[in-house]
Amino acid sequence: MKSLLGIGECMIELSSAGDNLWKQSFAGDVFNTLWYAKALMAEDTAIDFFSAVGDDQSSEDLVEFIEKAGISCAGIPRIEKGVPGLYRIHLDGAERSFSYWRDTSAAKQFMKSPELLWKQIATADIVYLSGITVAILPDEDVEVFISGLRAALKPGAIVAFDPNIRPRLWANEARMKDVITRTAAISDLVMPSFEDEETTFGDKTPMATAQRYQALGVKQVLVKNGEDDTLFVEGDKAEYFPVKTVEGVLDTTAAGDSFNGAFFAEYMVSGDVPKAISLAQRCAGVVICNKGALIPFETVKASV
Repeated sequence: MKSLLGIGECMIELSSAGDNLWKQSFAGDVFNTLWYAKALMAEDTAIDFFSAVGDDQSSEDLVEFIEKAGISCAGIPRIEKGVPGLYRIHLDGAERSFSYWRDTSAAKQFMKSPELLWKQIATADIVYLSGITVAILPDEDVEVFISGLRAALKPGAIVAFDPNIRPRLWANEARMKDVITRTAAISDLVMPSFEDEETTFGDKTPMATAQRYQALGVKQVLVKNGEDDTLFVEGDKAEYFPVKTVEGVLDTTAAGDSFNGAFFAEYMVSGDVPKAISLAQRCAGVVICNKGALIPFETVKASV
């Protein structure tokens, strides 16, 4: 049985229901990716989520939500007096921005017992993390995480990393660039969004982004670029995949996360990159025509 492990934070999400009413759910970039992978993945695959949660009722509700989705979080640490982080989505048309309350989030302590994480990693075929995964950690925990991750992998397993650059989460730009670069260097597959990379690293083209990560030793780079072509680079081979125009866009909150999840759903089974990218593009196109980070499995399956 193939297995996918995501490492990161899942938060309480508040999205507008109109008339100053707010809908509560749970979401977070890595968890969102696992959600869409679960929606489209073959039944003989396993999906696990590693984080840390508190001991309050909201943490209990969060764990229940994750497990009801068919995603295991059995091995995660519980933090005494810890609570989940919270964020609110602001929409301007279809474009989104966020307000966060995460300084006391229990997820920031997921490296409190590193042996629990190493044990989980040792069972996975793909270990997935994001720039937010490392951004929320204390500096000393980042170093333990980066230095120990690859040693915990089982033979043949890979690390997939979406830089998902969020400057507000970092103490300064230099630290952000350094940690993202070093995390990419221990990864086999990097899945950046060109807009973020252009702004942060000054890349002129998606190919420049891919080549910068290749120079770190990354084997495969998959560059997402919104409505423009998706680029996949491996070794000397590069291929662009056109994106079909999507009408009726409502909310781009989980565009990249849903893309990544659908990609894993196909890639883990077949290893067919073009087929995985095609599914990923279709899934993202469906998700952005709905509100909120997570849409029902049935909607995803019926639409792609």
